[in-house]
Amino acid sequence: LAGFMTAACGMGSQAPPTGGPSPVTPTFAILVFSKTAGFRHDSIPAGITVIRQLGSARGFSVDASEDANAFTDESLGTYKAVVFLSTTGDVLNPAQEAALERFIRRGGGFVGVHSATDTEYDWPFYGALVGAYFAGHPDIQHATIQIEDAAHPAAASLPRSWARRDEWYNFQQNPRGRVNVLATLDERTYAGGTMAPDHPIMWSHTYEGGRAFYTALGHTQESFAETPFIDHLGRAILWAAGAI
Repeated sequence: LAGFMTAACGMGSQAPPTGGPSPVTPTFAILVFSKTAGFRHDSIPAGITVIRQLGSARGFSVDASEDANAFTDESLGTYKAVVFLSTTGDVLNPAQEAALERFIRRGGGFVGVHSATDTEYDWPFYGALVGAYFAGHPDIQHATIQIEDAAHPAAASLPRSWARRDEWYNFQQNPRGRVNVLATLDERTYAGGTMAPDHPIMWSHTYEGGRAFYTALGHTQESFAETPFIDHLGRAILWAAGAI
């Protein structure tokens, strides 16, 4: 564990910008996990930096790692939530998977960002936790998101009709009915959608005793310089951790 913590604290670390708000004393910790066994997003370092800055501003500490040995009962017991930041492929072995299952069942939180749905296809617990699996995507382009549940903290600050540029995922199954859909894509506003007329793109649910949140947004580096997306991500983390 000591080796993991050393690596975690050194990875992607960046202090909040000078002249910004004073750091808030952390009241809980999260783990940001960004291991990839498939495609690797070049936005991962920007995502880690932004989540660290969110933690400084909103009162949580952040360990970032790609070491799957962090997935033990002892290590996960120090966190309120785990963020799968653009993970891909098979990133945990069976013992590590079992540790994450126990963490969720103890009330832990999960946040999946973008290609978290392109991860662990052969692990049914994970598939139900993240809500859906990736099927494909068209080219990066502008599209319009329609907010469906503006009462949820992670969607409350977003424009009700939100036009932005990203890589828009199609999913193997529609998660509606198993999750609380917060926002959908309007497939009339871009090319390459395959789920019309109902294309969920952001959702949350309680699962096996824990809180789980997924946002398909965040492919591009530019996403992590976009104030509405950053606020959306910060609120999702606080919600998953049970802090709001």
